[in-house]
Amino acid sequence: MSVKEQVNNRRTFAIISHPDAGKTTMTEKLLLFGNIIREAGTVKGKKSGKFATSDWMEIEKKRGISVTSSVMSFPYKDYYVNILDTPGHEDFSEDTYRTLTAVDSVVMIIDSTKGVEPQTIKLFKVCRMRGIPIFTFINKLDREGKDPLELLAEIEDVLGIESYPMNWPVGMGKRFEGIIDRFNNQFVRFLGDEKEEITPLEQLDKAGNPTIESVFDELELLDEAGNEFSEERVMKGELTPVFFGSALANFGIRTFFDTFIRFASPPKPRKTDDGLVSPDSETFTGYIFKIQANMNPAHRDRIAFLRICSGKFTRGMNVRLTRTNKTMNLNQTQQFLASSRETVDEAYAGDIIGLYDPNMYQIGDTITAGKEDIHYRELPQFPPEMFRKVRVKNVMKSKQFKKGIEQLVQEGAIQLFKQESNDDTILGAVGQLQFEVFEYRMKAEYNVDIEFTHLGDRIPRWLAEPPKDLRLFDSRSLLVKDRYDRYAVLFENDFTLRYFKDKNKDVELIDLFEANDYKSV
Repeated sequence: MSVKEQVNNRRTFAIISHPDAGKTTMTEKLLLFGNIIREAGTVKGKKSGKFATSDWMEIEKKRGISVTSSVMSFPYKDYYVNILDTPGHEDFSEDTYRTLTAVDSVVMIIDSTKGVEPQTIKLFKVCRMRGIPIFTFINKLDREGKDPLELLAEIEDVLGIESYPMNWPVGMGKRFEGIIDRFNNQFVRFLGDEKEEITPLEQLDKAGNPTIESVFDELELLDEAGNEFSEERVMKGELTPVFFGSALANFGIRTFFDTFIRFASPPKPRKTDDGLVSPDSETFTGYIFKIQANMNPAHRDRIAFLRICSGKFTRGMNVRLTRTNKTMNLNQTQQFLASSRETVDEAYAGDIIGLYDPNMYQIGDTITAGKEDIHYRELPQFPPEMFRKVRVKNVMKSKQFKKGIEQLVQEGAIQLFKQESNDDTILGAVGQLQFEVFEYRMKAEYNVDIEFTHLGDRIPRWLAEPPKDLRLFDSRSLLVKDRYDRYAVLFENDFTLRYFKDKNKDVELIDLFEANDYKSV
């Protein structure tokens, strides 16, 4: 099979949702279809002793949440699938945002009992901004929820994207009988215990079943007044195909996945500083979008996640890290099933592979087998909103403390700053849970007890030039350096920020939300 054919068979997508909408449960069911696991775990598996395959970190199992993106790869029919299961909790948005740069399509899961929720809106905006095709799965039809027409209207009104239902539910909750598969023109009956029965619509007896009769009235309304299906508009992110079902009951998932895999986007050209690079280009290229330390605690290893953007990867090939111009041999390479890994000998554009990282890579690094200097401009930077001073409780553990901070910060899970006046260590995060996970991992993985001092919510602004007068800064406008030695100021509140601007008009402040291409000064 040619490189172009291999690339066109790749389907790399993320699953996004508000917490508890069923995202990780959906991932487990897809892994069942790929014959990767024999029995699906659950996110909260305390009674059964089973845990979701994609929740591999110990704290995820204990708290029943996903706190880091995981990658699962497997063949399915004529395709090769890469699923990226992202954290739903808003405190880990930054990890999710970075992960979304590495995918070609997105599955958005909506809880039918709650509709469109806040975190879904945030993640949807990131996908929409990047023009990623979005497929919607409305989950938990085995419970009483909102009216299907109301849910479609909510998607269109709240998210601002047109919808096209690929199937339609027949009842819900205890009255749930199944779905009308509009795309394949069949009725899929829900029999319970993960069983279903398929009947072509022309053979379906509607007489005497008021639920099915009312559904056909709704379908007639959709045919007359609903949106038309357009694959072109789906690829542009202007129209979302909508599916109904239940991930927990494993109903409607295979119907959804078979249709999704057909229409999901194959790998697309990617932007570099010098223009677009085609995925079927002969030159192997890719970029690092995630680094994870201690996936195997026994070996204290670090894995850099590489999205292949073009060409063919062959284990043992020589490549170049464009940031340092250093040449290396990619011999220790892996593909993933969450925490399980196996050596990969070949991979193609669209695939996600893991590179053993001897403290060499950084998030955002570009790797190429070609001679040209290229740099993929895929990863935005996100300023933290909460700040804590951190210190080690036992000074005899200072070496482990330094190593733990260095490795966990390089993962991008938390941001590091040094106070200019006294060299205190300051950590920045999007949410409180990031600090809790950081503290847990420092203890569990590095045997280090730490202590936080709250600095409260701060407004960070970076300085375009090094400060000329240190007397301009105090405890309300804390001068720090980030891990790249760039100067930043942590303002106590909006009033302090505005007062500083008024008094120091010659000092240029940079907001990373507005300047994602900000480079080191």
